[in-house]
Amino acid sequence: RVVLSSDDAVALAQKHPEKTVVFIAVGFETTTPATAVAIRQAQELGLKNFTVLCGHKRVLPAMHALLSGRNDKIDAFLCPGHVSVILGSSAYDGVVKQFHRPCVVAGFEAEQILLGLAKICRQIADKKAAVDSVYTLAVRPEGNPVAVRMIDQVFVPCDGPWRGLGCIPAGALRIRDEYADFDAQKRFGIQQIPTEEPGGCQCGKVLCGLIEPSQCGLFGIKCTPDHPVGPCMVSTEGACAAWYKYQR
Repeated sequence: RVVLSSDDAVALAQKHPEKTVVFIAVGFETTTPATAVAIRQAQELGLKNFTVLCGHKRVLPAMHALLSGRNDKIDAFLCPGHVSVILGSSAYDGVVKQFHRPCVVAGFEAEQILLGLAKICRQIADKKAAVDSVYTLAVRPEGNPVAVRMIDQVFVPCDGPWRGLGCIPAGALRIRDEYADFDAQKRFGIQQIPTEEPGGCQCGKVLCGLIEPSQCGLFGIKCTPDHPVGPCMVSTEGACAAWYKYQR
């Protein structure tokens, strides 16, 4: 059954105590706090039929992984506004200091993206690397400490698979042992099945800036938004999906 939020999943468990509800939780730090709230709410309500299959990922370890392999052509990061609302713009300080790459936070509107790109181009032209933001109305340097604290109380970082990039150290989250009753993976003994990338998929190289989407042999032929093969085409926010839409 499709639900619009974790709150809906909790309500569903309350409404149907005779059924076991498994909420599939996905997304980055933007959606993780809501899942944390749902788990704590279920505990407070004494719901024995509510569980969460956690698929949450962490942005910062992925950024570090992209740059740590020394096999990338990434000049800078246009950092996502919604994640930055939670983490804060200062969260990217470590990326700048360690890898000397500009990090500019922007929203998703066209004007925000253009302003963010302009800031990046200025830093590159000046041979500088710093954290900057054009989304100051929504993003504070410290982010949302309450939301971050909620994440830390319910989840703990763990190694996790990322499509196109493989397993990233501390790139995912698991539910803390204190909330094991609500962990579907533990409760039902769910094993993580190793998966392989589809043959010919070049999403890893696209993410690392090594090739443009159109240089993938599947792009626009076997891999389209209607029939995506790789993760970069699945999401409307993916590089391949954007390239496919705006190159035409």
